Amino acid sequence: MRAEIRKLTTVRTPWLLLVAALALVVAGAGSRVAKHPEDAVGAAAHAGLAALFPLMLGIMAMAGEYRHRTIADTYLATPGRTVVLLRKFALYTLVGAGFGLVGALTVTIIADNVPFKVLAGIVAWNALFAAIGVGLGALVRSQVGAIAGALAWLALIEGVAAELVGQDAARWLPFRAAMSLGGMDAGLSQGTAAAVLGAYALVFMGAAFAVQPRDLP
Repeated sequence: MRAEIRKLTTVRTPWLLLVAALALVVAGAGSRVAKHPEDAVGAAAHAGLAALFPLMLGIMAMAGEYRHRTIADTYLATPGRTVVLLRKFALYTLVGAGFGLVGALTVTIIADNVPFKVLAGIVAWNALFAAIGVGLGALVRSQVGAIAGALAWLALIEGVAAELVGQDAARWLPFRAAMSLGGMDAGLSQGTAAAVLGAYALVFMGAAFAVQPRDLP
C-alpha cells in the first residue's frame, strides 16, 4: 500500500489527470452557469462527467503494471494476488472519491445552491468509476485496449445499447446509473443508482479475481 501511495504522489500521470478533470469542470460548469445561471444541477453534472479521469487512472493502476512489466515485482512484494487487487481496489476508490471531492468543491465555487445530495452523488460517481477502472484494468490487462473500450462504451456503445433494449432497461446501464447518481434524471433514484454502479464495480473485480493468471507474462 505504501508503494502504491508513493507511485500516486511521485508519478506525473495522476496529477495530470486531476488537472484535466479540473479543466473540464471549470470549462463545462462555467459555460453552463453563464448560459443558465439557475441550472446548478446541470453545472454540477460536469464534475460527474469528469469521472472519466479517475476511471482511466484506475485502469492504469492495474493494466499499466502489465504494460510496464512491473506486475511481477508487485506480486513478489505482496504474496497473494487477491491481496494486491483488493488493496488497489480500496486505494483507487479513495483516490476517485478525492477527484470527486475536488470537482464538487470547484462546482460550489462556480455555481450557487448546488444541492448537497448532488455533490455527494458526484463524489460517489468518481469513486465508483475509479473502482470499475481497477477491475477493468485487471480483467483486460491491456492499458490501451481497456481505455479504448471504456471510452467507446461511454461515447457510443451504451447509447446504441439503450436504443436496442429500450429506456426502461437502459436506466440500469452503467453510464445511465452514474447520471442518476449525479442528480440527473436518468430513471433511477440516487440510492438505487449507487447500488447499481457499486454492483458493476464488484462484478468487474470478481471477474478479475477469476481470470488472474497463474504464471506472469
